[in-house]
Amino acid sequence: MTFRPEAVDTFIGVFDESAPRIRAFPGCLHLELWQDVSYPNILTTLSHWKDDAALEKYRSSQLFKATWARTKPLFAARPEAFSHYLARSHDSPGSA
Repeated sequence: MTFRPEAVDTFIGVFDESAPRIRAFPGCLHLELWQDVSYPNILTTLSHWKDDAALEKYRSSQLFKATWARTKPLFAARPEAFSHYLARSHDSPGSA
C-alpha cells in the first residue's frame, strides 16, 4: 500500500488500534505490518488465515469495513492485494 508521506503515521496508528481485533478475528493466524526500507510510505500487511472462507468472512465484517474506511483516504496510489499459498518451505522434502 502506498500512502501519502504525511499519512504514514496516521495509518500506523490505525493499524496499531485495529491489529489486536484483527488478530482475534476467527481464522486469523498471524498479522504483521512491514515498511519498505527505501520508500517508507509503502507498507504491506502480511496475514495468515485458516482458509479462504475465514479471510472472506473477515473481508465482509464490520471490523474490516470500519478499518478500510479509515485507511482508504490515506492512500497515494491504488492499493493491491495478493493471496498466496505455500509452494515450498525449508522443511519440504528435497530442500537444501
